[in-house]
Amino acid sequence: MARMRPGFLAYPALAVLVFAAPALMGASGVAYSAAVLIAIFAVMAYGLDIIVSDLGEVSLAHTVFFAAGSYTTALLATRGGIGSGWVTLAASLAVAVACAGVIGLVTLRLREFVFSLVTYAVAVVAMTVAANWSFLGGSDGLRGIPTLDLSLPGIALHAKTDRELWPFAFALLLIVIYVVARFRRSALGAAAVMTHLNPRLATMSGIDPARVRLQVFLLSAPISAAAGWLYAYQRAYVSADVLENYFLILMLTAVVLIGRRQLLGPLIAVALVLMQEKFLSFGGEIDKIVLGAVLVAILAFLPEGLAGLARPLTRMRAQRPSAPSIPTTLENLK
Repeated sequence: MARMRPGFLAYPALAVLVFAAPALMGASGVAYSAAVLIAIFAVMAYGLDIIVSDLGEVSLAHTVFFAAGSYTTALLATRGGIGSGWVTLAASLAVAVACAGVIGLVTLRLREFVFSLVTYAVAVVAMTVAANWSFLGGSDGLRGIPTLDLSLPGIALHAKTDRELWPFAFALLLIVIYVVARFRRSALGAAAVMTHLNPRLATMSGIDPARVRLQVFLLSAPISAAAGWLYAYQRAYVSADVLENYFLILMLTAVVLIGRRQLLGPLIAVALVLMQEKFLSFGGEIDKIVLGAVLVAILAFLPEGLAGLARPLTRMRAQRPSAPSIPTTLENLK
């Protein structure tokens, strides 16, 4: 009989625990609101995570994809009169991929600091356009987004409150974590890491670094856009503030706080940040300063994230000499 791996049931058990967390916290509206936002922002961060952790580039334009999902949903739901969340989701993903294709073709020829600088310029331009273009609601934004409707033939699926929205946010989070895990085990994921660590060796191995970079960029965009899609329904309005630096700093902190290439790292990091903001808040502006300070501290003193703190302990434990065996026979005692 095949032996079951020790961690085989760990992830399902953890998933059940996370899903039940709002109920365990008292089933209040605040608890469900925090849980929904943690799921949304974690999904948003996973889009950037595969760019930073696997491709080795720091994209500062991923707020654009988050905003693309939010604005596409808002426009279709309000001005387009489309009530189906499936349609707005599909449109949000398509718009994000299109934006990523345009941005990627321009920026991915660049590397490291120049790439980050140009992508940040893209985000600044996008925020200026969103805040001043009347088609996107200008500074007032787009209001009156209806509640989420994911109904199927014969099955009514609506979410009018955060409590009702939580199962959908949780399902989206699970799907994204699964996609990221599969990506890292795929040929594209391996090619992305090789392109990051040794572009010359990747080229000699028959890998086209430019193509790999674009493919990973195109994969990351709809992940962040899916978060924007759900965020629009959760807030019931969208404005240019979805492009604020707060979301960018939150994404970057989520990627590096626990450690890069940690599958549950972005989720845990976002949970820590939002729990502090929801239940131990120092005020809106002070919370932003705290978030920025955490990012600076991690980059300056813990480049491997909090997970790096455990590695010296693990090495020490592995190097510790084993205890001598106790003699059990008369001959050993002589």
